[in-house]
Amino acid sequence: MTTMFAKVTGWFHRQMPTHAQLEANRFTAPLAKRQELFRFTRRSVPRGVAVGIFVGIFAMIPGVQIVGAALMCVPWRGNIPLAIAMTFLSIPPTTPLILLGSIWLGNHLGYHADIGTFKLLMRTGAGPSEWLHWLLSDAAPALVVGLLIISVVSAVLGYFLAIGFWRLWIGRKHRARKLRPVRRPSVSVEPLEVEALHREPGA
Repeated sequence: MTTMFAKVTGWFHRQMPTHAQLEANRFTAPLAKRQELFRFTRRSVPRGVAVGIFVGIFAMIPGVQIVGAALMCVPWRGNIPLAIAMTFLSIPPTTPLILLGSIWLGNHLGYHADIGTFKLLMRTGAGPSEWLHWLLSDAAPALVVGLLIISVVSAVLGYFLAIGFWRLWIGRKHRARKLRPVRRPSVSVEPLEVEALHREPGA
């Protein structure tokens, strides 16, 4: 459990952008001055996780994900670095699964998108024009509705999981603080007392 917790927290730290990186980006530079959006608190952490998951799944475009997550953190008062880190959950290995699940869900809600065509486009490495033609045919409603539902449900789950991780992390810090040896204050000895201790008895 300790190793898994360390791996998860390490992954988050590697994905989170630094304050200097956000200041260098012209879209997020104005937000970098809002210090309250960079503090890690019991409220800002779950909100940042939820915002990042929602934008990461629903937007699916790398540049839009980062800027969108940062902007959404303003009204929701979420942690910006953590929200941006969570957008990286939709990476090339997971993107086809998210799209396929969204289409499947949209089809079951009454919309229509040909999953066979989607798989064919994936196998053949179709270009942007072919994907756009497929989306504009009849797949867009199913995909958008499916993405919206999956992103909302995932964001809610991520919110409550983040609350649990936050409590676990705070608990670990408190236990570590209790186990830390207490440093006793050193007793200073006055010069006259030192001289008295070195005197021979009866001197």
